[in-house]
Amino acid sequence: MTTESEPKEPDKTITIVVNGTAHAVPKKENLTYAEVVTYFDPTYPQHPQTVYSVTYTRGHKPKEGTLAPGGTVKAKEGMQFDVIPTSAS
Repeated sequence: MTTESEPKEPDKTITIVVNGTAHAVPKKENLTYAEVVTYFDPTYPQHPQTVYSVTYTRGHKPKEGTLAPGGTVKAKEGMQFDVIPTSAS
């Protein structure tokens, strides 16, 4: 017999690293630019004057690249993201 607090199946998650901090994320096909930036800055998008540069390594093909606003990237265990805030000018 299971209770509401006991999941029927274990959650399926992977670990990504954003600016050196590990985050468990649901295992799914893609991560969005907004999701990655939110792991770095939980207040995103409250500061529209701030633009974020997002790069990644250890991904699927291509193994490294840039994630642009509105973009997505296929999630992979151990992916590393660097998020750098800049001011819009």
